[in-house]
Amino acid sequence: STQSTWATKLAFCCTQATEGKGAMFVADNVKATDMLLATPFGQRLREKGICYVRKLTDRKEFEGRSELEVYNHWQQSFSTEDPAVAEMLANQRGLQVEWGPGRFMTTRYYVSAFEYFAPLDRNLMFASLADDAMWFDTWPGICNVPDEERPLELTYGDDTPFTHEEKQQFTDVYDEVGIPIVWSQGDIALVCNWRFLHGRPQYDLKDGEQRHLAVVLGNTFDRIGAIEGKY
Repeated sequence: STQSTWATKLAFCCTQATEGKGAMFVADNVKATDMLLATPFGQRLREKGICYVRKLTDRKEFEGRSELEVYNHWQQSFSTEDPAVAEMLANQRGLQVEWGPGRFMTTRYYVSAFEYFAPLDRNLMFASLADDAMWFDTWPGICNVPDEERPLELTYGDDTPFTHEEKQQFTDVYDEVGIPIVWSQGDIALVCNWRFLHGRPQYDLKDGEQRHLAVVLGNTFDRIGAIEGKY
């Protein structure tokens, strides 16, 4: 993510649940880090770092047009109608900005793929494909857009794109170390944001079925990236 400040922990509380649906998965990031570092892909991530690319449309360009293939306008992302202000705010967050035809805004954020975790005195993987084009594979409208034109892209820090095989390897590793949390009303889960990733597969609810989670963020920390010699 392009955020430089993160929550140290997350708390989830299930207020409504439907049996057999809506499980959340947490993935053991310590195991995943070890598995990735044992591969050429993981070593490339260590060497090159990563770049988060965001592609933001201009709201004025879509006046009177369908927005089915739109994820986010830069006006919404930066709460301004002025492109100069949007660029200034992006730069303040460490983002590089390029403008294209139709005031199409592309931002790039370069950072380590790992983050030092003091309690274990080691670097852990701190990236995921939730910030890549494949996130939109089941998103109505955007799923029909070619990968290179989708709103998000994750590349190496030298701007080299990931191969399809590398993306699949990234996904497979976290799938292998994933643990399901099957919710019942009243359940609470506390998750360390360094040691575990969280997410959920798609699910469908019928009329009358509910699945509600309340979320509380813990204290925050500022990213420092990886520390050499701590892998």
